[in-house]
Amino acid sequence: MRWFGVASGAACRFAVLGLGASPGLPFELKIVMSCQGEHALHGPARASGSKRRLGVALGLAAGYMVAEAVGGLLTNSLALLADAGHMFSDVAALGLSWFALWIAERPPNARKTYGYYRMEILAALANGATLVAVAIYVFIEACERMLHPPQVQGGTMLAIAAGGLGVNLLSLAVLRGVRDASLNLRGAWLHVLGDSLGSVGAMIAGAMIFSFGWHWADPAVSAAIGALIIYSAWRLLSESVAVLMESAPRGIDVDAVEAALRGVPGVLGVHDLHVWTITSGMDSLSAHVVAEDHGPSAPLLRDIRRILASRFGIHHVTIQIEPVDFDEHLVCRNSTA
Repeated sequence: MRWFGVASGAACRFAVLGLGASPGLPFELKIVMSCQGEHALHGPARASGSKRRLGVALGLAAGYMVAEAVGGLLTNSLALLADAGHMFSDVAALGLSWFALWIAERPPNARKTYGYYRMEILAALANGATLVAVAIYVFIEACERMLHPPQVQGGTMLAIAAGGLGVNLLSLAVLRGVRDASLNLRGAWLHVLGDSLGSVGAMIAGAMIFSFGWHWADPAVSAAIGALIIYSAWRLLSESVAVLMESAPRGIDVDAVEAALRGVPGVLGVHDLHVWTITSGMDSLSAHVVAEDHGPSAPLLRDIRRILASRFGIHHVTIQIEPVDFDEHLVCRNSTA
């Protein structure tokens, strides 16, 4: 006899789906443990609140982006133009993040069985790539201006940068409550943080130009801003790629998970163990568990799910329970014959 179990979510129930003959096996018993609703980060209320905050930050960024671009042209400041360019990337990034939150709320269907959660990860990847592109542009332009420093109006540059810092700090405050909800929102927050650093750098450069006439400070500070942008983008990119590659989630030791499963009473072995992330805060696991060939599988599934949830925070679980003499490869050959 073969037992097959599926578990996902929080509040669970069991149901016998079928009992009958199967090629290569005398009987097949399928028990489904269906569980619902423990992904608070992706609930409608949380998503709606995040979208509202993103909308406010998007409006602030778009409004001051125009002001900084005009100010950079009037003062001939690369630092201001770089910060305006970065703010333009912020407007695109915040808009993309808002769109990703909106589309991630769409329910799963027959073709996209996980729904659209991965849109948040794609948005985070796009945000990280945009940050790197902006930083590279700033580096190139800064090198050219270091060789031939232009005349910059330090006082006007300082005033405009101070206004940009105020807008960015307000946006950071708006996004602070949701920045850790997902990689997507963290990417949006990092964009605004990078702008805040850019505004501080532009203020420093403006003060140095205004006080000492050091026009080289503008490209020098711009290059420093670019380095900070690269630093902030690197982890975002690496984590986004890790999710898309279905790597084991950060902070989960797969060997410890396997040891915990093997320690469950009634479990004789574990194989085909996979742990991955669907989207931020939604880790998943699938495994084949070799169990003692007696007794119902529902209690064993319940014990496995309890351990995975309490020790590792994994709630979306799919377990196939197999008896000791179950030849999985034989069944596959018979089913394709």
